[in-house]
Amino acid sequence: MTKQLQEMGERIKALREIEEIDIKTMSEKCEVGLEEYISYEKGEKDFSFSFLYNAANVLGVDVLDLMSGDSPKLSTCCMVKKGGGFNVRRRSAYDYKHLAFTFRNKMAEPFLVTVESKEDAIPVLHAHEGQEFNYVIDGQMTFYIGEISYELSEGDSVYFDSGVPHAMKSDLGKPCKFLAVVMKKED
Repeated sequence: MTKQLQEMGERIKALREIEEIDIKTMSEKCEVGLEEYISYEKGEKDFSFSFLYNAANVLGVDVLDLMSGDSPKLSTCCMVKKGGGFNVRRRSAYDYKHLAFTFRNKMAEPFLVTVESKEDAIPVLHAHEGQEFNYVIDGQMTFYIGEISYELSEGDSVYFDSGVPHAMKSDLGKPCKFLAVVMKKED
């Protein structure tokens, strides 16, 4: 358990209690089993983006609120210099940089994602509400969605219903970098 995971779990638990949502209901709304949800709140399990996205929607907060505890402050513009962004290193194979981390009331969550190459890794599919657009900047990856997979190279893109379980795996023995824009489901 890392300090970041523990702090994120504590924020989720506190917000859940403020909203008066019981653990069983929260786990159902986040589309995870009860034991898995409890391990997230305790900071014992690494967070998938799908879980964070679903939890933020249920709790009525920004994903960044859960990750950093620092609510966004801007509503006109958010500019990020090359190499910048809010760095989120949750799992060893994925590195996320949130590219609109100071903007309030976002309709989309843009991330620069780097997937490390792990030849023997079996991708774990995750789902979350909304839609997503991924654009490969560098490298090559296999994109899995439901029972389908696509080979994506530099310049290729995919737009999809993120409610369908999906995952990415870097190919060619080197990292793959892509822009991921997650759009929230409209109420």
